Amino acid sequence: MPEQLLRVLTCGSVDDGKSTLIGRLLFECGAVPDDILAGLEEDSRRFGTVPDDLDFALLVDGLAAEREQGVTIDVAYRYFETPLRRFILADAPGHQQYTRNMATGASTAEVAVLLVDATKGVLAQTRRHAAIAALMGVRQFVLAVNKMDLARFAEAPFAEAAAEVRTLLDRLGGHNLTAIPVVARDGDNVTRPSARMAWYHGVSLLEALEAAPIPLPPAAGPARLPIQVVLHPNATFRGYAGTVLGGGLRVGDTVVNAGASTSARVARLASMDGDRDAAAPGDAVTVVLDREIDVSRGDVLATAPAPEPTQQITARVVWMDDTALFRGRAYLLMLGAATSVATVTDIAGRLDLDRMAEEPTRALAGNEIGTVTLSLAQPLVCETYATSRELGGFILIDRLTRATVGAGMIIRIQPNGRAIYWHRLDVDKAARAALKGQRPAVLWFTGLSGAGKSTIANLVERRLQALGLHTMSLDGDNIRHGLNRDLGFTEADRVENIRRIAEVAKLFVDAGLIVLVSFISPYRAERNMARERVAVGEFLEIFVDTPVEECRRRDPKGLYARADAGQLRNFTGVDAPYEAPDAPELRLRTLEAEPERLAEQVVAELRQRGIIT
Repeated sequence: MPEQLLRVLTCGSVDDGKSTLIGRLLFECGAVPDDILAGLEEDSRRFGTVPDDLDFALLVDGLAAEREQGVTIDVAYRYFETPLRRFILADAPGHQQYTRNMATGASTAEVAVLLVDATKGVLAQTRRHAAIAALMGVRQFVLAVNKMDLARFAEAPFAEAAAEVRTLLDRLGGHNLTAIPVVARDGDNVTRPSARMAWYHGVSLLEALEAAPIPLPPAAGPARLPIQVVLHPNATFRGYAGTVLGGGLRVGDTVVNAGASTSARVARLASMDGDRDAAAPGDAVTVVLDREIDVSRGDVLATAPAPEPTQQITARVVWMDDTALFRGRAYLLMLGAATSVATVTDIAGRLDLDRMAEEPTRALAGNEIGTVTLSLAQPLVCETYATSRELGGFILIDRLTRATVGAGMIIRIQPNGRAIYWHRLDVDKAARAALKGQRPAVLWFTGLSGAGKSTIANLVERRLQALGLHTMSLDGDNIRHGLNRDLGFTEADRVENIRRIAEVAKLFVDAGLIVLVSFISPYRAERNMARERVAVGEFLEIFVDTPVEECRRRDPKGLYARADAGQLRNFTGVDAPYEAPDAPELRLRTLEAEPERLAEQVVAELRQRGIIT
């Protein structure tokens, strides 16, 4: 059996023939068992698109939905080998909505086979896939210009596509490119030369893959062991399990917990095959240290020079969610087994797929690629993606839905030595609140424009003042006259609007005040962010629940009428969404009671929670 293993990604736009190409390659390499081949014959009759012949795409399109729609949805992996090499082929979906699956396949690939339909040329999704593969570390590309039969085997469409892709890859950085004209359905230039394109004198696709150099991990250099599991089955054994990255690791090496700067020596290297003296890059081992130091899942044991922990990174992000990424939003960042809340502090730009150059932007929409700076709540040990895919690649997760919304590749790291630290003061929140004889809190009134938020908040504040309590009211309209006067009403501006007011509310809570915030605050993510700025029990989400029809009828400022007339854009409840609270601390139904009675409900809730007496 050949020792070398090459991981190959096939990508490109939908209907370019990726699955057909892989199926034909597997068939001609003898990697299709007889029973599977018999099943393929039956499936070709039922689902096939090739009249009176085998439809090789069905070998890879395994899901029922894929066969019915004739498209690839999930990443399909196939293994085969030749006398020279073993291969794992990943067939990535071409549709734009499945870009996240393509990014998954690219994360481990060493060669990308980029397909182009000779009759359509290079499309936007072709450029997007090429860019993602390049950003994820793929340096070797094979361009397969498919369906040359439909282009009458002419050289011009092939040469044009090859020139365009070469220019595209040059703009993305140094990459090797081999261009091959193919007919995947018939096997032209897949494993053997084609007699129908005499003008082409290059290699076949299989020959290109067999000749592609396989990147080897460095034999020397510092070792890294990201800890996946801490094993402590009894009082006599404590081991730290993970996969060795970077250089090799030997018994006797001094390693440091990079996040805590504590060190020890490697006493044992245990594996499934027993103890060993050394572990090479890629080996899964359990390290036993000569003394106990604090090491947990997600930590990184490293030989010198060890990477520094950081709380700020700049990364290229492939955004995968329908809801855009905005400055000020927070996500859960997962890097290997380590996690931290990450807040977007800057969006430097997004990649223009036509020019392959970055352009300024304030947000990243679904399937866009951009450069983003993230601030981490907890320090993480990481490296740039160019240094280590494992310690430089991460995913972003929506903290409410738990869906994966982005994939990132770190390009710059801010060392923690230059981080900003919190200055502790002798007079703190507790002291300020005690001086006022009250418990601080945020009363966050949310609801549509015209729902009655400001009216009810004003009545609540008057009652609290009458009780001798110290308050501060932050009203959405009033704040836009000063602090937020530079913000408009786009989704990005609304996110920043709430981020700023959440920070201001936190400062007033630290001053010991009861803060009444009256903002539409249409997005759950931002309201959740505001909640997390203060301590547990200090935030009450109060949903002023008024149907949009009633808000339109009231329309105290004439805003709905202007929005309906097209004079106001991005108006919540008309052409911008409002995400109602799922479980607010208090729901005020304005159609069922007058504002004065609803204000009393708020005061009663504060008494019940012990915020006021």
